[in-house]
Order: sequence, then C-alpha cells, then structure tokens
Amino acid sequence: MMPSRTVRVTLLSLAVVASAASRAPNVWAQGDETHLARVKRILRTTPLVDGHNDLPWYIREDIKQAPRDVDAYDLRKPTSGNTDVARLRKGMVGGQFWSVYIPGDIRDSGFARVQLEQIDIARRIFAKYPDVFQPAYTAADVRRAKAAGKIGSMIGMEGGHAIENSLGALRAYFDLGVRYMTITHNVTLDWADAANDEPKHQGLTKFGEEVIREMNRMGMLVDLSHVSPGTMSDALDVTEAPVIFSHSAARELTDVPRNVPDSILKRLPKNGGVVMVAFVPGFVSRRVAEHSAMRRAQLIRVRSQFSGDSVLINKDMAVWDKSHLPVHATIADVADHIEHIRKVAGADNVGLGSDFDGTGNDLPDGLQDVSTFPALLVELARRGWSDADLRKVAGENVLRAMLQSERVAARLQKQRKPSNKTIEQLDGKGPKM
Repeated sequence: MMPSRTVRVTLLSLAVVASAASRAPNVWAQGDETHLARVKRILRTTPLVDGHNDLPWYIREDIKQAPRDVDAYDLRKPTSGNTDVARLRKGMVGGQFWSVYIPGDIRDSGFARVQLEQIDIARRIFAKYPDVFQPAYTAADVRRAKAAGKIGSMIGMEGGHAIENSLGALRAYFDLGVRYMTITHNVTLDWADAANDEPKHQGLTKFGEEVIREMNRMGMLVDLSHVSPGTMSDALDVTEAPVIFSHSAARELTDVPRNVPDSILKRLPKNGGVVMVAFVPGFVSRRVAEHSAMRRAQLIRVRSQFSGDSVLINKDMAVWDKSHLPVHATIADVADHIEHIRKVAGADNVGLGSDFDGTGNDLPDGLQDVSTFPALLVELARRGWSDADLRKVAGENVLRAMLQSERVAARLQKQRKPSNKTIEQLDGKGPKM
C-alpha cells in the first residue's frame, strides 16, 4: 500500500478510471488469442494468487458509500475501486491475500482496536459472499477453494506496529486468521527499520529477531515489503522459513526505497522466498518515479516561497503540471520487473502482488483492475515464458513458500514452546509506541 491511504470517491477519481481505460493499449496484439487461450488453460488448474489487495481499507475509508459498511459496498455490482466479483472472475483469481492495513501513526484509538476492526471487515467480506470467497489458512486450503470454484481468501497484516511489541498479540492475530505480517509499514518500529523512514536499528533488534522466530514457529509468513535493506538482510539471517515480499519490485530497475536490491534477490533461492511484484507505477516505472520526485521537489520549493498561501501554491503547481505532463507505467514495465527478478533470483522466486485498491486508479496501462491479471501473463507468454514458469509466477511459487512455512512450523512446534520474551528483556528498553 502506498503512503497515502485516504480514498476519495469523487467525480475526479471516476474520470481517472475513464482516462486510464481510454489510454490503455490494446494488449491483445496479433497472435495473442493463442497466448490467452494458453493462459486460461494454465489458470484452470493453477490458482492465481495475488499477494496484496487493500479492499478492507478501501471499504473502511469509502466515505461516499458509508465507511466500514461491508453491505453498502456491494461487490456484486461495479465498484468505484479496482475490485468486484465480476472482475475477480474475469481475472481468474484463485487465491487472494487481503491486506488488513492500519496506519502507523494512530495514537488516539490504539493500534490493536483498529487492527481488529480491519480483520472484522475482511471476515465479513468472506461471510457476505460465501459462493465467491472461501477462508484459507494453508496452501492446501487455497487449492481446495480453487477446486470448488471459489477464491481462497487469506488475511495479510500490514505493519508490525499492530502487535504493540507483544508476542502474545502476534499469536492472537494468527489465531484470528492472519497468515502473513508485513514487518513494518512506512514507520520505523521499536524493533525494525522501515524503508521510508530513518533507520534507528540498522535492521532488526534482538526483539525483532524474536518476532521472526515466533512467526516461523506459528507458520506466519514473514513479509519484507516496506522494510529497509538492513531489516531484509537480518530477517533472512534469522528465518528458518521462506519469506515473501507481498508487493514490491526490483530496485535495480526503479531505484526507490520500496523495491528490493539485487543483493537481497540473490539470497532468495537459498531461502525459498518470493518477491510478489506490485503494480504501483512509481515502483515499476523509472520515468514515473523521476516525475514524482521532480514534482515533490517543486512542491517543497513553492511552499517555501509562498509561506503556506494555498491559492498561490495551487496556481504555481498548476502551471508546473501543465508544462510537465504526467507519464504512465505500462504492463511491459511490470513484466520487466518480473523478468529481472527471475534473472537474478530465479523462476522459483517471483510472484504477483498487485496492491489493487491501495494505490489509487492511476495504474499501469493494461493493468487497471483485478480483471487484468491474465493480460500480464499473456505479456510474459509473448516473451517466451514456458508453461511451467507461468504457473510458478501465477501462484505455485507462493503456495510452495506457504507449504514450506507450514512444515517448518510443524517441526518448530515440537522443539519449542511459545516465546514469552519481551522487548525490555531483549533490547533493554521500554516501548515507545
């Protein structure tokens, strides 16, 4: 999920959707009917598993259609976001990690309350559409859901701030169905450095290492999207199970903090981990990232120049925007990142992690919503990918990582009991949250 999470369902946002659709290239080039038929054949037996969809937060923040109201946001009808039942079916989605994100700067209500509310929203979505979503807790559950014509639905918790420095809270979330935890979001924790914040620990603290060990013991996947390279490296040193990056891309191609360096990609084959490539334009397109950086720098200059005068600031930025037309990411950009990860890490270490409903509607051309997953696989097929590698990136890699994690957990649960260690004991300091 991107740093800003407030969803505004306005005529402007709907216009952006229309604009994106109008500029989308014709992904079905000559001969692609054959590739599409091949992709559909593959997805009839291999579950397409997406690593990150923010629908629960979108529903929470959708002011126009009543915030938090799962019934009001009717997925059987076309929705204002990237996700609804018809488009999920068209996209042949077989497994989905639904993100239960909460901001890392909540103070008035506490992390745990909001996290529990988000888990509740996700579970109510599953219950409201039992013919579509089937709760899944294991890799085998996802395959059973696929066989039943449903979408195996898992919960991914985005941000370790939600455990409030408590291993007991971590275990409670697992019991509620959480099957991965993104170690940080955009805020550095008392025990782990984030990618988009100042480092304080040069990676994980001793308590952070204990969090990883306890996740391994339970069978909760360690998600390293959003963390610093130091945290990535420390987690790989500690973990006994495969890690995932639920929605990231390759830093070698787009040099932004949220992407994964080659030095980490090279460690994934030994670990068995999977980078699930996000569709976020600023992650997959160097041109988009550079344009965004230029605009941020201009905004800083203008704000300094006009001392908070919003009228003058907006006028100046309108002039800048007119002379610096936005650029767009494409489906080819996303495919380039997938191919780079396959080249550096391997075909066993790459997957899909869209970030739909968490990154707005200005998405890569050809990847506007959950209906477009097959188009990405067609792009890879066009580039010569084998059936075996298409199955891996579609879902087999992350299902294998899940299964390995489950086997590690079964072994560790025979060797050690739940950890009662605290951050005070391990790091010699009290919590700051």
